[in-house]
Amino acid sequence: MALPPRPPRLAIFDLDGVVYRGDVPIPGAVAAIEALERAGIAIRFATNNSTVSREVYVARLAAMGIRTSAHRVVTSTSATIEHLRRHLPQVHSTLILGGPGMLDELVAAGFEARHAVDVEDEGYHGGPLRRGWDALVVGLDRRLTYRALSVAASAVREGARFIATNADHRYPTPDGFLPGAGAVVAAVAIASGREPTVIGKPSPAMFTAILEAAGCPAADAVVIGDNPDADVVAARHAGVAAVLVLTGVADATAAAALEGERRPDLVLAGPGELPAALGIGVS
Repeated sequence: MALPPRPPRLAIFDLDGVVYRGDVPIPGAVAAIEALERAGIAIRFATNNSTVSREVYVARLAAMGIRTSAHRVVTSTSATIEHLRRHLPQVHSTLILGGPGMLDELVAAGFEARHAVDVEDEGYHGGPLRRGWDALVVGLDRRLTYRALSVAASAVREGARFIATNADHRYPTPDGFLPGAGAVVAAVAIASGREPTVIGKPSPAMFTAILEAAGCPAADAVVIGDNPDADVVAARHAGVAAVLVLTGVADATAAAALEGERRPDLVLAGPGELPAALGIGVS
């Protein structure tokens, strides 16, 4: 695979480790996005982070000087909702391990959704625990407790579909790497004895959905990510060229050793180098 004709029609940016770390923009990211937009390139954002809603991402990007809209942002939660609608229409009640954004988006999409911590609390107060959930949806969960994990694993053993928004092992922050959703997913898998259906990257579903909605062939798009195991592999499976920036998960040593589907088409020190790499001037 190679980079698309210059310039590409569509650029799909990961967020954490590419555009920002926490609330801090990565040097050069905002200017790069502005340069691509001035060149007429459509911009989309695709993140495995499931903890907040798309509207929160729109506000976060706006605070950094990047104007976008919710329909240009795909999260692993919004992709999970689309998967449930398309492939599991019988699912209505969902138990979750995840952030408030996941809960809000599931409820807004018409699903019954409860956090396992809240169900756990009901059990503590003497009432019977809810049984018979249609699905367990798991993402990054900073409220995780042992009893909530027990409730979630029990739901899967009793027949709930086990859906993981993503399986990232870790994610970058200004203070270093923290455990990702994959750590929570792995705990449920071990405790339940079941394996999940994973929706987010490295599954290509998020990228193919963006391409279809934008009416853009894969050959005319490029993905910019920081994680070889998620962004690059998903791009490969979607037939899209992949640019790896060394501002997140991978450093130069790790990038040099990448092989097979984890090897990107181009490695850049940071997103600020992207316009020049694509033959686009920065003014």
